[in-house]
Amino acid sequence: MMKASLLLLAAALTAGTGHATPLTETTAVQSRPEAGAPVLTVLKAGTEPAPAAGVTAPSGWLAVALSGSHEAYVLNRDFLKSLDLRPGAPIYTAPKLGAPILTHAEKGDQVEITGLLGRWTQIKLTKDIVGYIQLPGAMPAAAPVVPPPPPPAPAPAPVVTDSSAPGHAVSTDVSALPHLLEGKVASTRRAFTPRRPYDYELDDASGSRLAYLDISRLLLTEQMSSYVGHTVAVYGAVKTMNNGNDLVITAESLQLK
Repeated sequence: MMKASLLLLAAALTAGTGHATPLTETTAVQSRPEAGAPVLTVLKAGTEPAPAAGVTAPSGWLAVALSGSHEAYVLNRDFLKSLDLRPGAPIYTAPKLGAPILTHAEKGDQVEITGLLGRWTQIKLTKDIVGYIQLPGAMPAAAPVVPPPPPPAPAPAPVVTDSSAPGHAVSTDVSALPHLLEGKVASTRRAFTPRRPYDYELDDASGSRLAYLDISRLLLTEQMSSYVGHTVAVYGAVKTMNNGNDLVITAESLQLK
């Protein structure tokens, strides 16, 4: 079935119709027209791949355009002071150096920062990416390649209601172990008041502080101002301070909700 589907797809594209026959089988899209190249994504059955304009694929391959927004990751060091990506910087499909490279940054790329994960920044890239589908005859007999799974989300810690502050969710085990807290980022800086121990805090729906935010491990801390007023999920170690009257979470990752 896959062979027939891809043959029809090849015929449609060769005819210059600009439209492809819907795939009847799940099909891998690879980063390069090479056997064993990293898989960028998998197209489900029923998908109509769009031909990549102006791209000529070698024999045995089809060049297709992956449109829309792509979740991707870049190293913090590849951001310029203007918070634009350094042209040529690799953009990865997962936050690890061995992950497939989705594309390389170009001047003018539309990039939205959606999370901070230690040395990595999670982004939403709105751009057409060129990928390649291998046609019958060039396909190896090996099992189909599938993309690596996304990094698992940290399990949320159980929560209870603090009797001294109704409605405030706090971890039942306030310790150095990692926890997941969700709330709205707020600045602690106030005019004519003493400076707080941390510049940011995590507030609940009523505007009361859940915990101070220690962002020292996020590295790209100049981006934090863009998160003020937005609800986020923060994963990190939670500790008490001020004789147990306050909490502080040392953020290891931060993502918009």
